[in-house]
Amino acid sequence: MRQQSSTSNFIQAYGAPWWLPGGNLQTIWPALMARRTRGPVPAYRRERWTTPDGDFVDVDFLASEVSAQRPLLVLFHGLEGSSRSHYAEAFADVARRGKLGYAVPHFRGCSGEINLAPRAYHSGDHEEIGWIMAQLRARHAGPVVAVGVSLGGNALLRWAAEAGAAASQNVAAVAAVCSPLDLTAGGQAIGRGFNRAVYTTMFLRTMKPKALGKWAQHPGLFDREALLQARDLYEFDRIFTAPVHGFTSTEDYWSRGSAKPHLHRIRIPALALNAGNDPFVPAASLPRVEEVGPCVTLWQPAQGGHVGFPAGRFPAHVLAMPEAVSGWLLQAAGITRSVPQEWPEFPGTVPAAP
Repeated sequence: MRQQSSTSNFIQAYGAPWWLPGGNLQTIWPALMARRTRGPVPAYRRERWTTPDGDFVDVDFLASEVSAQRPLLVLFHGLEGSSRSHYAEAFADVARRGKLGYAVPHFRGCSGEINLAPRAYHSGDHEEIGWIMAQLRARHAGPVVAVGVSLGGNALLRWAAEAGAAASQNVAAVAAVCSPLDLTAGGQAIGRGFNRAVYTTMFLRTMKPKALGKWAQHPGLFDREALLQARDLYEFDRIFTAPVHGFTSTEDYWSRGSAKPHLHRIRIPALALNAGNDPFVPAASLPRVEEVGPCVTLWQPAQGGHVGFPAGRFPAHVLAMPEAVSGWLLQAAGITRSVPQEWPEFPGTVPAAP
């Protein structure tokens, strides 16, 4: 498969609105204020699946009626995300307009109810991704493509690399959006300055109560008192994520969980989209063309923030990126593109990859 360079149409066309300068504004405004859908708020139906270890995962499906022969778009959310995250609703809207099936599997503990097992989820959770993809493939007759956002994208590409050629049995193409493919670089970046004060505080506000709920289920699972004192993600991962999921330290978790060193092993069409001004993902840590295999396409625009990519007139919308990524996935899977670009409604929307 011929690898596309960073001169794709998306890169050439995308530019954030002038009134949203910088990575932080391009991250925060889209998440809170920009328009997510062209139509109504997506309606979902939920399925609960029992996992091999006796736990459960909740999967939300777009409630609109779609033929089982149509492509299924699967989205793996980011850290503390859900099917109601701004990017998840934007992808749902693109799927609805394109008459695609759409599913959002929730990582354990992210669907609104604490899970049962003495574990949660993490950035390198490729075994969980593999099990979920196998279940979706068994349940759907048509083609399947998948996108992971931030943490979910790293885990998805980590699985694709681990599975190698066998990944094609469950999915035709994958994409990662704004994923910290080098977890060490991302973890260090989010632990400094403005990132620590704003984003780290936001994440810990939900992560710590969930971890404490897990301790209440399984007393002694980790050092509860130390967790109460944790003030950044490095400490949270050292006290909770690493020991609970079989890693020896934060460094061990970040090293073994990172997808970047494994991108050359991917054997299905894969896209890695990262903005150069992402506050969470240092540009210097992004993979270079010579570091990935021929199945991996890199899109690295200068702007976009972290899962932002706002476009259009005030108050902007966040549909440009989902349209482009969904179009790329379908074309990479050999499917005639059926994702409409709503140019009149959303001036500034970028074209999908050729």
